[in-house]
Amino acid sequence: MKNFLVKDLMVPVSEYATVPKGATLFEAVTALEKAQEEFDVEHNLYHHRAILILDYNQQVIGKLSQLGVLRALLPRDESIRRIEDISRFGFSPKLVNNLQERYRLEAGIMEDVYKKAARMKVEDYMQTPSEGEYVEENAPLDTAVHQLVQGTHLSLLVTREGKIVGILRLSDVFAAIFHVMKDSELSS
Repeated sequence: MKNFLVKDLMVPVSEYATVPKGATLFEAVTALEKAQEEFDVEHNLYHHRAILILDYNQQVIGKLSQLGVLRALLPRDESIRRIEDISRFGFSPKLVNNLQERYRLEAGIMEDVYKKAARMKVEDYMQTPSEGEYVEENAPLDTAVHQLVQGTHLSLLVTREGKIVGILRLSDVFAAIFHVMKDSELSS
């Protein structure tokens, strides 16, 4: 593999979608949309798929993925929990999904779910990074590939002297490796 370092492929925090702790999901999705538009124009690369959550000192404390936003849309009341519990007794996923759908339709839950979700706080749905989700900016790309694969992560937080300075996305790593592979194959 070409001698890439993590910092060669990372997206700096300043170019990524960020919101402060306490922001709503609506504010987070708006920040993601804006960052994607700006990043597309400048880099013509893959879209961002997460929002970084910052504390009051502008330090990254978590990530909110697109899947995290979608999880906020799912009702989490006691009836839904009981329906989910029956799956542990051997009932098919199809039956459980049908029961959940029927409950949502009968209860009229989906009518105002988007309004409620828009006002929810990002910290209630963000993922706090685990130890295996950090990589030093001067680490070789091989190290990052290993971490991405072993942890099945879609991105890693890039650090410099213990502070998060960027994000290394799986899509960018894949693209770089593909181009090196392609160049290697075409030159032989």
